[in-house]
Amino acid sequence: MQHFDVIIIGGGPIGIACGLEAKKKGLSYVIIEKGPIVNSLFNYPINMQFFSSSEKLEIDEIPFISKDAKPKRNEALEYYRRIVVSNKLNIHLFEKVLDVTKEKGIFEVKTDKDGYTAQNVIVATGFYDLPNKINVPGEDLPKVSHYYKDPHFYASQKLAVIGASNSAVDAALECWRKGSEVTMIIRGPEIGQRVKYWVRPDILNRLKEGSIKAYYNSTVKEIKEKEIIINAPGGEVVLENDFVLALTGYMPNFNFLKKLGIELSKDEKRLPTYNPSTMETNVDGLYLAGVICGGMETHKWFIENSRVHAPIIMDAILEKQQKTVS
Repeated sequence: MQHFDVIIIGGGPIGIACGLEAKKKGLSYVIIEKGPIVNSLFNYPINMQFFSSSEKLEIDEIPFISKDAKPKRNEALEYYRRIVVSNKLNIHLFEKVLDVTKEKGIFEVKTDKDGYTAQNVIVATGFYDLPNKINVPGEDLPKVSHYYKDPHFYASQKLAVIGASNSAVDAALECWRKGSEVTMIIRGPEIGQRVKYWVRPDILNRLKEGSIKAYYNSTVKEIKEKEIIINAPGGEVVLENDFVLALTGYMPNFNFLKKLGIELSKDEKRLPTYNPSTMETNVDGLYLAGVICGGMETHKWFIENSRVHAPIIMDAILEKQQKTVS
């Protein structure tokens, strides 16, 4: 097995930042990513525009030049790809981590392709892989998706969008503009307050004029082949329906964290245990980086405020190494 100072699980922006920092500090490393470079960003909607400006998405002070104030998905993919390629980062793509064990102070990471050992492991896996299920009959039908990609697919179809966050609002607007008959099903009394400020007026106006319909304070009771049944304040509503986008958010892989031995808070936030000054968890040599640090508070950490995790972690690893040598 190949041995490294540090194994980085996750090849998103923060995983890449950790790789850059490890290389800069002279630490041997490998980044393991189960999909393409920045897999989560690759799976974002094709036309998605970031809330952050380009300079806030930069890592390692490498300039991110965008034609607009708020860059789009394709620009971000190109930016991070060029960083990986030009810096010749040691990244293994389309390789899934299956198990991580620790014996006598050494981690062993097994994947579907190989195995590796290291003194330190960084988990930078984000939260986009596991959708928050609504747990209703029919959620497993082929017409239901928890991910939205391209509005063209839903043209001339009766589309139900469940949710009121940025992803749900973007999908509703884009699909309506491509000719979908869109109905939003919203658990609360209004569109989410964290919806992008330049998008919020657009959706509110479309709802006000009736171009897009909405059921507030409502939940889905059942999804059928040609219908969706809603529990609304006025009673049960049955709508004709071709497709459902259940865009109700995502969560970290808590089972993976627990399997690693990381302690989680007992409340609904499920915050993982780590030292903010080193990013080290309750497991010696095991670190967290990026969005995954926020547990269910997936809005707490972003690229712009978690890119600092990379130098914090590498400094902590180097300090440990120096203490061991001395």
